[in-house]
Amino acid sequence: MTSAVKIESELNSYIHQLNTAQKKSLLGFIKTVLSPKEEETITIEQYNRELEEADAAIDRGEYYTNEEVFEAAKKIIHAGK
Repeated sequence: MTSAVKIESELNSYIHQLNTAQKKSLLGFIKTVLSPKEEETITIEQYNRELEEADAAIDRGEYYTNEEVFEAAKKIIHAGK
């Protein structure tokens, strides 16, 4: 069995274990990876404006801690089992 066939077989075995939400998420990821992207160039002014907006959001408490993200990821992973 070739390496590509082995990989495809392993992918298929994992795909069958996913719930519908996980399959949709995976499909979105695959489409994103395969879709051609144009490089977006922004000005230094736009870059600085985006940083200021992000800082303002943080100041308003609009963020997740690493612990919150890890906990949410665990819930998603365990929901599919």
